[in-house]
Amino acid sequence: MLLQSSNPSSERAAAMRWIGHSTNLVGLPTEFLASCDYNEAPLPLRISGVREFNRDLFEMLAEAESASEAARAFTLYMNAMFGIDPEQKENPAPGRPRHYRSSFLKLIRGWGFDCNGVEGAVLKGWVESRFGLFPTFHKQPIRRICSPVWTTYVEEKMSSRFHNNSIQTQLDLLYEFCQWALAKYFAPNATHVILHRGVNALEDHYIYERRGDGRVTLRFNNLVSFSSERDVASCFGDTILTVRAPVAKILFFNDLLPSHVLKGEGEFLVIGGDYHAEARRL
Repeated sequence: MLLQSSNPSSERAAAMRWIGHSTNLVGLPTEFLASCDYNEAPLPLRISGVREFNRDLFEMLAEAESASEAARAFTLYMNAMFGIDPEQKENPAPGRPRHYRSSFLKLIRGWGFDCNGVEGAVLKGWVESRFGLFPTFHKQPIRRICSPVWTTYVEEKMSSRFHNNSIQTQLDLLYEFCQWALAKYFAPNATHVILHRGVNALEDHYIYERRGDGRVTLRFNNLVSFSSERDVASCFGDTILTVRAPVAKILFFNDLLPSHVLKGEGEFLVIGGDYHAEARRL
């Protein structure tokens, strides 16, 4: 089922009225989750069952005395659950074949190199599955289901290369760990963080409203990269979009784990939807 956005104010936005599935795994209506209303006054999000079925992880995290200890505990848990320790993957015992095991780390590294590659499609597919939001872009703008662009996205998001090791569950755990760490160490009591995104063609976004003070209302892809550093964002485009991103929509950021798996300094992966933003030319 497609959900309709409320009263888009431009032809461009009207062409993109579909939002996502009528159901998701976080317990809020998808239309509300995608809206500026949610982003202005966000509610906590939990992926159904993840913390309940992984009590051991969160008991380990509760005993951690620092963010780095918590990151080590999370890494050890993921290695034990999914066998994604690099030594296990890259150096099998002599005479035994090497079996590829999909890993959330490989997905995020792949996103860092090309968010429109297969890894990017798998990540966008996870957002679609858990949060109900359709992607708006994968290699090209996605304007309707049953189009060649949508078919390419579906084929890539279902790639067997990345679905042989409970990759959706890995991403569920990553999201829940990220939310735990933000509340405990990185953004305690915060509802939003200020983030920046550099773009070269603002017109490529679905824009609902422009104001004379440089404010715009627009729709981002269902998963999008931002930077906490304005100077870093300026390396990626001559227009800087600045948003108040809900903490509840953050999937990953570089300081979360000791091995920085994204290329950009201060990079954040954020669940998308409709946002108010400040757009400033350099």
